Amino acid sequence: MEARMEPLEATLKAHPFLEGLPQEHINFIVGCTTHKVFKEGEVILKEGEAADKFYIIRSGKVAIYIGQEHNEIIIQTIGGGEILGWSWLIPPYSYRFSAKAVENTRVLALDGKCLREKCEKNPDLGYLLLKRLVVVFAQRLEAARLQLLDIYHK
Repeated sequence: MEARMEPLEATLKAHPFLEGLPQEHINFIVGCTTHKVFKEGEVILKEGEAADKFYIIRSGKVAIYIGQEHNEIIIQTIGGGEILGWSWLIPPYSYRFSAKAVENTRVLALDGKCLREKCEKNPDLGYLLLKRLVVVFAQRLEAARLQLLDIYHK
């Protein structure tokens, strides 16, 4: 399913995760970015697989989970304005969770390897992205903690 094409630069700049980044950094990121749509129920990423993509969610909902089909524990459900797939930045570059679209979901898909290379060449960009990703790490860790509390206090 193809997404409606919109100017990548403007779309990146408007997304809360990248909002306020200097134009030069947006210019670097554009070269690694494409539009994509996931249909309801479609698996976006799987735990243990190579983390070659990083998703900036524009609209829709995504369930982040652990476990196998029919035995999944949903850690968090995220939507527009959030990001998915931070493992592109952390060796060994494999996804730590699985995720699937809960409804049709429009994203910007960033090539993880391309983005890592650009961060290596431009440490300022890498630092700014890492500062933003640390907030996401903390949110996902807290969501997992709360989910575990819920499971083990039943």
